[in-house]
Amino acid sequence: MSSGGAEDDIPQGERKTVTDFCYLLDKSKQLFNGLRDLPQYGQKQWQSYFGRTFDVYTKLWKFQQQHRQVLDNRYGLKRWQIGEIASKIGQLYYHYYLRTSETSYLNEAFSFYSAIRQRSYYSQVNKEDRPELVVKKLRYYARFIVVCLLLNKMDVVKDLVKELSDEIEDYTHRFNTEDQVEWNLVLQEVAAFVEADPVMVLNDDNTIVITSNRLAETGAPLLEQGMIVGQLTLADALIIGNCNNQVKFSELTVDMFRMLQALEREPMNLASQMNKPGMQESTEKPARRENPHKYLLYKPTFSQLYTFLAAAFKELPANSVLLIYLSATGVFPSGRSDSEGPYDFGGVLTNSNRDIINGDAIHKRNQSYKEMHCLHPGDLYPFTRKPLFIIVDSSNSVAYKNFTNLFGQPLVCLLSPTAYPKALQDQSQRGSLFTLFLNNPLMAFLFVSGLSSMRRGLWEKCQDYLRKINRDIAQLLTHSRSIDQAFLQFFGDEFLRLLLTRFVFCSATMRMHKIFRETRNYPESYPQLPRDETVENPHLQKHILELASILDVRNVFLENTIDDY
Repeated sequence: MSSGGAEDDIPQGERKTVTDFCYLLDKSKQLFNGLRDLPQYGQKQWQSYFGRTFDVYTKLWKFQQQHRQVLDNRYGLKRWQIGEIASKIGQLYYHYYLRTSETSYLNEAFSFYSAIRQRSYYSQVNKEDRPELVVKKLRYYARFIVVCLLLNKMDVVKDLVKELSDEIEDYTHRFNTEDQVEWNLVLQEVAAFVEADPVMVLNDDNTIVITSNRLAETGAPLLEQGMIVGQLTLADALIIGNCNNQVKFSELTVDMFRMLQALEREPMNLASQMNKPGMQESTEKPARRENPHKYLLYKPTFSQLYTFLAAAFKELPANSVLLIYLSATGVFPSGRSDSEGPYDFGGVLTNSNRDIINGDAIHKRNQSYKEMHCLHPGDLYPFTRKPLFIIVDSSNSVAYKNFTNLFGQPLVCLLSPTAYPKALQDQSQRGSLFTLFLNNPLMAFLFVSGLSSMRRGLWEKCQDYLRKINRDIAQLLTHSRSIDQAFLQFFGDEFLRLLLTRFVFCSATMRMHKIFRETRNYPESYPQLPRDETVENPHLQKHILELASILDVRNVFLENTIDDY
């Protein structure tokens, strides 16, 4: 009775405040949980649901700010509960980024996650004897680290890893939990991810310079005036990672992370550019889409991959390109085949629940059948009805040389080397050299030249020279008389232009390098590029030797490569 009496003493207005808060809290949880049930593919149906969810969280956030005192006194609102709301809003922005590929939303997620840390919302959690609350705190740290990695805020990542390590130690010391091994694995994964780059750029005081590899204003070589190239735009990309033993964090392998950044522009501050997605009254979207939309698929099964591919294909706008990036273990044909069709050369692995033997080639129970967990070139034929740009980074990438352009639409495949020289230190666990060239060509060039660190001034000088090389490669491609028109069809898009020029730079570098002497050490393409006009052009070779001279590594390259063929 006494508690009932005490409740009767609560003024009506305050009681309504608590009721309204509880309603908003329940509604927000309900909508947030509903997001999990939305299909991950398709771009239409989720937008209105996200809008409603943002609206409720915006109201909830403002409500707890305006009525904090009443909620403290009458509801017993704890700081970790405010942290939970902020954390959910951070997650919403992160997932909105995943849905739209607009990097500005990463900045918004970062703001909310930072506020939680600065205001110590989770500081009291450790005093409560509730392990599930500590797990909420640990998960918040893991999510914050992912956002910081994507924004290249490596200094913050290092601080967060230290704090997370202390929190895990405290958690496992206080509660005899079974998930200790899993949390320690999270720490190991992020540490390996941060150290994946093979070359460090250093300031004069030996602090590490954080370099971004997103497309900047001056990134892609400009087209010459009057140059006739295709008007296609890269609208959608599937980024697939299924390599064994490659460093990963939060379902993002190093290769996926690098390709993801190669297909994004530098983030802008969202507040100055447009309203928040939750504020639906006067949303003014930017005049043009900043980034192609991306699906990130970590170890998908064949059916998952095909579902996402079909959804992306279906929604591809007119005059647009679909890009498929495959970073995956090679699947090789089991034996000689009478015919040589698009299913007879193997392909790359999709996920199965079976363990892989010896890391690479798959051993089948019945040698007379094709590997069912393999993405064959033939599996992509239906999607060549629209412009398709394929990048395959695999030990069996050459399977995708055996393409036939059935529908006459622009189609290009860029294919990695299938093996690297033994003398080159094996870095495959820390990401593929081919993808590194497409993401950060200067770092890849330094690595194959045997350099592991570099002063900032020299790095910037080399970047300027590399921009000049890219401009010249662009001219070689557009001036070539025998190049397949498919390459020029894609050349109007900045992202694809940059990928094509970096591919040529990668090919030319490997062909001139003294230890890359086997055919399988070189990238290939479908259709083939005219070698003498592009990857073996003497003008380009001179540029590469000049870059090597700036770095004082000319001795690792052949001087007269033309004579060696």
